[in-house]
Amino acid sequence: MEDTLSETEALGDLLRDHRGADVVALDLREMGAWTDFFVIATASSDAHLDGLERHVREFCRERGMGILRRSHRPRLERDEWRIIDLGSIVIHLMTEKARAFYDLERLYSVGAG
Repeated sequence: MEDTLSETEALGDLLRDHRGADVVALDLREMGAWTDFFVIATASSDAHLDGLERHVREFCRERGMGILRRSHRPRLERDEWRIIDLGSIVIHLMTEKARAFYDLERLYSVGAG
């Protein structure tokens, strides 16, 4: 469990280092949720979403962390929310508009403490 916490913190740092805005980690372990942590970051553009996702994939590959699933739409569609599921950690990369609309921090506020 300590490894998951340290990986969550490292992913948050990675996203901040690459200009992800308002990066937060929600601890969902007490909720009995299907995952232990959410890491949420805001991206400024489609290109920034691509870059943040690429950095997360590289981080996972370097650490031997498998990606269970990632959401991604065809290039022709505008993408405002990317989800990268690592099992015990789920990363949400969102535009400002999507983040305000879905408001995951409020929805999972029990885990925000």
